[in-house]
Amino acid sequence: MEDQKESLRKITNTLALKNEEIQNFISSLKQNLENVEANANRAQEDLEGEFSSLCSVLDELKESMLTRIKQEKAARVYELQNQVSTCTKALESSEELLELANHTLCSSEIDGFNQAAKDIKDSVTMAPAFRLSLKPKVSDNMSHMMVDFTQERDMLQAIKFLPVPSTPEIQVSECQVCDNTVTVVWTLPEPDTKIDHYILEHRRTNHEGPPRVREEHPWMVVEGIRQTEHMLTGLRFDTRFITFRVKACNKAVAGDFSEPVTLETNAFLFKLDSSSSHQNLRVEDLSVEWDSSGGKVQEMRKEKNRTSSPMNSPARNAMMSPKRAPSARVGRDRFTAESYTVLGDTMIDAGQHYWEVRFDKESKAFAVGVALRSLGRFDQLGKSSASWCLHLNNWLQQSFTAKHNNKARTLDCPIPDRVGVYCGFEEGILSFYNSRTKQLLHTFRTKFQQPVIPAFMVWNGSFSVQTGLQVPRVVQSGQRRSSGTSSSNASIN
Repeated sequence: MEDQKESLRKITNTLALKNEEIQNFISSLKQNLENVEANANRAQEDLEGEFSSLCSVLDELKESMLTRIKQEKAARVYELQNQVSTCTKALESSEELLELANHTLCSSEIDGFNQAAKDIKDSVTMAPAFRLSLKPKVSDNMSHMMVDFTQERDMLQAIKFLPVPSTPEIQVSECQVCDNTVTVVWTLPEPDTKIDHYILEHRRTNHEGPPRVREEHPWMVVEGIRQTEHMLTGLRFDTRFITFRVKACNKAVAGDFSEPVTLETNAFLFKLDSSSSHQNLRVEDLSVEWDSSGGKVQEMRKEKNRTSSPMNSPARNAMMSPKRAPSARVGRDRFTAESYTVLGDTMIDAGQHYWEVRFDKESKAFAVGVALRSLGRFDQLGKSSASWCLHLNNWLQQSFTAKHNNKARTLDCPIPDRVGVYCGFEEGILSFYNSRTKQLLHTFRTKFQQPVIPAFMVWNGSFSVQTGLQVPRVVQSGQRRSSGTSSSNASIN
């Protein structure tokens, strides 16, 4: 009986889910009907607006061309009327002379004939009729004002609805992720001269493959891209992957988005483990400052904050890395005595990683490097076999050295204010760079027997760490060139 009830419950649940699915689909169809109505009306309004605009252009063009014809007509009429007036006056003067000459010829008076003939001859010589050009100043031909709209008529008859742009395809093999930038490249199935621009969207994610229904991060939009590739800079590399999609747009409409493509963003991301830090170090996010009174203050807060350790915060649990296990110093006190040290919260047990640290060059002492999880609470960085570091000393006499196992090598180079750290775990390489110029400062070559953790020390000073960085190409190239070769820096390894 119970089995039958359970079976019936399952059927009922399945039917209820199916009913809900059908109801949602009906709601979706009704919404689509409303959208069709609204979108069709909008398309009709847009089409009428376009044709009205086209008619306005034609009307304006017609008025402009008619005005030119009228102006040309007026100019020619003016010239021809002036010429007619001038010729009429010349003709009247010539007719008067002709009448006078005929009258003189018919006269019988001999005494005044010679003088009259001479006067007539002089008048004819100066007569306007003999200075006229009997050629029209302007032509009556107006053929240059004729038009042929055959081509334009064909173009107007060829007007049709603008096709929706085809869907681009992102070329994963041509996309590049390097130097904290991502270059995305895509193509169209066939050339389309109507494409005006592209829209690229991207969002960070912690999984590979297509986007899920609910994603932690929203889509970020880049508009107005004119080429079929785009380089994104200023990204936050605090997730394992970034998903991309792109669509093409013409002057009227946008096409569909391409299939989403997820690119892996190899970047080392960690935080500072405040539970490991010396009590005189004030740790805030990725910044650390020496505080001579910190021990007393933190001792008072120790019990209060024990249950609210950053390792147990919701933000940390939401994105817990497999390598970001509970604090590396579980069950042990924080660093003490003169070991003014704080560790990162993420171990390195494989791969190539890079991070940078900016420090106050006026600090009495500062160190950056890596350490084994077994680093003692009294151990100072570089003074045991469990840590490797660059060490700046401004106490009494300035020195800048590479230190390991209580051995130091003086570095003959300017002291930068920002150091890049490269760790190649399998190769056993720990290199330090001037992060601005990428000049190599020192390389340790060893064999890491255990996972290592980013480690820092400061006394009477401050520093800040930048994580989520990729290994720069210039660093990768330098590591490849030096791979398999001996190094003069190996003497203290």
